[in-house]
Amino acid sequence: MAFKNPSFLCSLLTLLSLLTLSAQSPHHRRSKPPSFLVPRSHPIQAAVSSTGFAGLTASFGFDIQSDDPSTAPANVGEWALLQKSVGISSMHMQLLYNNKVVMFDRTDFGQSNLSLPDGKCRYNDEKIKVDCTAHSILYDVASNTYRPLMVHTDVWCSSGAVHPDGTLVQTGGYHDGDHKVRLFSPCDDDQCDWQELPQNLTVQRWYASNHILPDGRVIIVGGRRAFSYEFFPKNPAKASSMDVYYLSFLRETSDPKEENNLYPFLHLLPDGNLFVFANQRSISLDYVNNRVIREFPSIPGEKRTYPSTGSSVLLPLRLSGSGTGSGVKVEVMVCGGAQGGSFLKAERGEYVAASKTCGRMRISDPEPKWVMEEMPMSRVMPDMLLLPTGDVIILNGASKGTAGWEDAEDPVLNPLLYMPDEPESTRRFVTLNPSTIPRMYHSAAILLPDGRILVGGSNPHVQYNFTGVRFPTELSLEVFLPHYMAPQYAHLRPSILSVEGSGDGAVSYGREFSITFTMDFNGGDREITVAMVAPSFTTHSFAMNQRLLVLNAVAVQRLSAFGYKVTVDAPPSRNVAPPGYYMLFVVHDGVPGQSVWVKMN
Repeated sequence: MAFKNPSFLCSLLTLLSLLTLSAQSPHHRRSKPPSFLVPRSHPIQAAVSSTGFAGLTASFGFDIQSDDPSTAPANVGEWALLQKSVGISSMHMQLLYNNKVVMFDRTDFGQSNLSLPDGKCRYNDEKIKVDCTAHSILYDVASNTYRPLMVHTDVWCSSGAVHPDGTLVQTGGYHDGDHKVRLFSPCDDDQCDWQELPQNLTVQRWYASNHILPDGRVIIVGGRRAFSYEFFPKNPAKASSMDVYYLSFLRETSDPKEENNLYPFLHLLPDGNLFVFANQRSISLDYVNNRVIREFPSIPGEKRTYPSTGSSVLLPLRLSGSGTGSGVKVEVMVCGGAQGGSFLKAERGEYVAASKTCGRMRISDPEPKWVMEEMPMSRVMPDMLLLPTGDVIILNGASKGTAGWEDAEDPVLNPLLYMPDEPESTRRFVTLNPSTIPRMYHSAAILLPDGRILVGGSNPHVQYNFTGVRFPTELSLEVFLPHYMAPQYAHLRPSILSVEGSGDGAVSYGREFSITFTMDFNGGDREITVAMVAPSFTTHSFAMNQRLLVLNAVAVQRLSAFGYKVTVDAPPSRNVAPPGYYMLFVVHDGVPGQSVWVKMN
């Protein structure tokens, strides 16, 4: 049949186009968290609502509400190899506000595959007398290039946090590095390098965890045979104060022979106290007055911290437009781990199946309790990262054994997407596209400013062992592109033009500010959310300082055919958002655009 009426044909094609665009929303059929929804009476309302076409799926993936996510075809997301080798195994990673990533492994490995420039060498190495190779690099995200850096003492199994001015404060390590404090300040002239401070930590910090605090200091908690915490810098207002504070909780959670309380999970709470999780127990710590406010119920099942290594995130904090943030719902999630005794068995060559469970606990409830869920597969040494959408991605690790040299097998290649706001618990996990590279002990992952996930490392053996083993030391870098980065969602992707109401990129607490952005598609009544994400220091399956805030949206304006402005409330306090740099994302119907950096001060 031929259409003789051109206007009718044009209308039909327009309708079909809108149907297709609606069908390609990556979050259709999903119950969404509270966000700013453009009112239907608003002039940017679409001609066809996306909610009317829930049954259609996009070619990039499958319907993420499959009745059995554990057996759904693994065809969501894409992997890309960035660098076949960067010369080091990227055990530790930190993204900086100039979109460069500091990475490092350890200095007592022997020679790496990357030379230091200008004849630089280290002469105090434990493995060889003279080492002229790099054990740290600075990776440029935009250009996919890197350059060698020089660390002076052993940074193996150390910790870090970013100072409010953007400087990485890196603490502890092994042997000659276990008391050290190192700084790395961002630069754009390729002249910056590691600076090692003359003042030391009070006690050795090996396998400790760090967190930035509301006053801009860094707290360093735990470590091997270190049942205490301390601060950097020390509080100058309390000249008579102690340098180190004993925490009996850390001694109580240390198991004989295998410990299981190292790299404790730390999360800063909106009331200013610190959530500390070790082994199976957790507390709220008033670090100002050195007292435990409360102890929470023990998580059921397996051990969860190193070497029975699981991972943890503070689920997104969804802010309202009033108050100090003390009323916000606060929920912690812990996934993976290993049975007690698994480390000792792995040392004898017996690899026990890892945990399949995740626990969620809303610690803002009057009587918090763990609510347990089951992952599609067992996992030890997972990395958990918050996506700009508010979802969680779980990747890396193994299905048997524990962390440690030669102590795990059966690598888990498939990431998982976890949707915390999906009301049906059986539909919260989605199995994603697998990598081809095992990422075992000493691997790491971080969120990049464009929404991709950078993945590197894996060193399950002593030294740089590339042959004759099942899982060779891995020097490559790869990136995972979540489903929202598929080409068919490009029309939904916002592009930030400016952040108004901030001076020099700085945002003031409790004030309104606006983000101007464009989209290639008239968004209609689709959801707009604004998220701030603190970049993490990731090592040993824990992303320290990771934090995602969903800001309260006040209003939206249409400025032009494809231009918009959304006004939001800034975080209300330093307890809610510690001072420093954050990635600011605009998320349109589940699709985030490239972030911009803002500074809370």
